[in-house]
Amino acid sequence: MRKYKIGILTFSDGRKYLHERHYQTNQRYQRRLQETLEKTGVVEVVTGMDIIGNPATAHQEGLRMRQAGVDMTILNYAIWCYPHFSAIAANSAPGPFLLFSNLNPSEPGMVAMLATAGTMDQLGYPYDRVWGDIGDELVLQRVMRYIRAASAVSMLRGQTFGTFGGRPLGMYTAVANLDQWQSMFGVDIEFNEQWDIIRYADNVDSSKVSNAQKWLEERIGSIQYDGVALTPEKLQKAIRSYYALRDLIEERHLNFIGIKAHGDLTDHFVTMDLAEAFLNDSYDWDGPHEPIIAATESDMDGALTMQLFKHITRGEPVLFSDVRHYDENQDVWYFSNSGTHPTFFAGRSNTPEENLKHVTFYPEVPDFPAGGPSVHHFVAPGAVTLARLARKAGKYWMAIVPGEFIDFPREEALLMGATVTPQWPIAFTRLKVAVEEFLTYYPCNHIHGVYGDYVEELQWIAKILKIEARIFS
Repeated sequence: MRKYKIGILTFSDGRKYLHERHYQTNQRYQRRLQETLEKTGVVEVVTGMDIIGNPATAHQEGLRMRQAGVDMTILNYAIWCYPHFSAIAANSAPGPFLLFSNLNPSEPGMVAMLATAGTMDQLGYPYDRVWGDIGDELVLQRVMRYIRAASAVSMLRGQTFGTFGGRPLGMYTAVANLDQWQSMFGVDIEFNEQWDIIRYADNVDSSKVSNAQKWLEERIGSIQYDGVALTPEKLQKAIRSYYALRDLIEERHLNFIGIKAHGDLTDHFVTMDLAEAFLNDSYDWDGPHEPIIAATESDMDGALTMQLFKHITRGEPVLFSDVRHYDENQDVWYFSNSGTHPTFFAGRSNTPEENLKHVTFYPEVPDFPAGGPSVHHFVAPGAVTLARLARKAGKYWMAIVPGEFIDFPREEALLMGATVTPQWPIAFTRLKVAVEEFLTYYPCNHIHGVYGDYVEELQWIAKILKIEARIFS
């Protein structure tokens, strides 16, 4: 994925003689902030052409940030500054805004940051504050967490979600409001027929399908052909579906998608498990690619949660699961679903072969009579952040669930998996929240997550979106 594009505007005293006296100090602090962020390798910085010391410059530099198309803007304070310059710049520059200040007693940037914060509160602009020496690793981490959160929200704007099929299995939680998505997130929704997947699949070049099948048969740990639900022909049909979706996504300029599948494709064509897995992966048989968020059961709020995760991790694959079962004896949750489990999670590697050797293609379950490959694996261990955007009485809120994926010896894992649906992938998970609290308040049957600790980013996303966040911990 592209780098986060961040604007930096540095402010000064409105008295000309003090503005000129501290000009080089301001430049030095701005340059240090810029260079430190750029050294992370994931940030592209756009700085103002001038230090802001009057209203006209504030307006011009704010417009410059907008014209540059930055994802968010850092308002930088090294000395005392007139707060109204920040208000004028923020009226033109793209938010959200991060107010950043040094803590040097002889250079009162903190005073300017606090005065500006009060101004921003009165104006209702979305912002937050970080202070300290940008050379301090903890300070840099906080700045980067805000950058990830703010950019994740900004990068949604102008994107299009493509849903294939209608409401799945009667789930209200899987269907969102077009007006609300556009007004809150800046995301449009394109409605597509599942028949399009079938039509486009028929037109896929057979040589591409044969090459993909050969690649999979050489790398997948085991393909359990049974002559009925899973045959070479049905594997080819699943591959065709993947190519069909890639073509539809490109042709219709879709940024992320959802597929209903149930009752139509799963009864009369082929399951979408393979297509969803490799869309969400960072590779396929043709090489590396940016993960394309694809939510099973066309879960719209699930897909939106996943897209935010993709943005804050800069393209890490995102898991989608059902909250399937809780094993009280081992204090382990079984997160499992027939689709949208990227194979990345089987080995937690960017090398496909390291992941795919842990994957089994099973014949799909009888509930899906069209058949096809069920992409089975046990999720590799590691700390994880899980989450869900949800609605209550029409208002969005965010459930944040820190946890850990854990592993068991394979034979034990197979026995445990056999108590649910043996053909489906499973993430054995320990949560930090009591089962009573989780099952009483968690908002739906689907859950989504990535490796690592992104709790603070999600809290900031909720604050930027002006919604409640609840940490289940």
